[in-house]
Amino acid sequence: MDRKKFIRNGILGIASLATASKFLESCSKSDNDETDSSNSGDGSCTVSPAETKGPFPIKTPSQLVLENIKSDRVGIALLINLKIENKNNNCEPLSGVLVDVWHCDKDGNYSEYGGTQMQQTDYTSVHFLRGRQTSNSSGEVSFISIYPGWYQGRAPHVHVEVLSSSGTSLLVTQIAFPETISSEVYSSTNYAAHGQADTANTKDNVFADSLADELATMTGNLTDGFTLTKTITVNA
Repeated sequence: MDRKKFIRNGILGIASLATASKFLESCSKSDNDETDSSNSGDGSCTVSPAETKGPFPIKTPSQLVLENIKSDRVGIALLINLKIENKNNNCEPLSGVLVDVWHCDKDGNYSEYGGTQMQQTDYTSVHFLRGRQTSNSSGEVSFISIYPGWYQGRAPHVHVEVLSSSGTSLLVTQIAFPETISSEVYSSTNYAAHGQADTANTKDNVFADSLADELATMTGNLTDGFTLTKTITVNA
């Protein structure tokens, strides 16, 4: 995502002008300098782990074509940069596919659900922290969001589904966060009241057997926000 487009789509609604400028500089540096180790570029990539959509999947993704998925949620700024590549085409970038993302807010709640024992707070009529983008010629999509919280029994995570342009699901997966960064975030203002995550990545029922392939590369800080970078490989 270029600087002007990023500003236009809402980072200034996440932070002050000065803070946003720092965040954009950090994002630009990470985009140029950081490399996701899962992106081999030599045809030797492996398909990303397939995971459950979980109990809170997007209900109407075609109506949520958004780059800024923050909505009214409060939290540490997070830029999600994903690159989709095709195992069946020598691990080349995969353009023109649909990429859906969704995750919980700082308190562990999902939009589009609630009013039940699993999630008591009722958010059935709102759609925060959910969105869809189409990958560009480099196989890339970006989403402006906030650092997700956690809920009982799960390590912090983001859900991702990659679909063909016609809507056929190619892969459902999840992305884990480095625990040191999550611990720092959950000690900060707005997150502290909810406490630290109760489940480690290695004890999580999704990540325990595949953490190395699902852990995000993270850059940034609490003041300027964080950038998540991840390559996702599908058979297409």
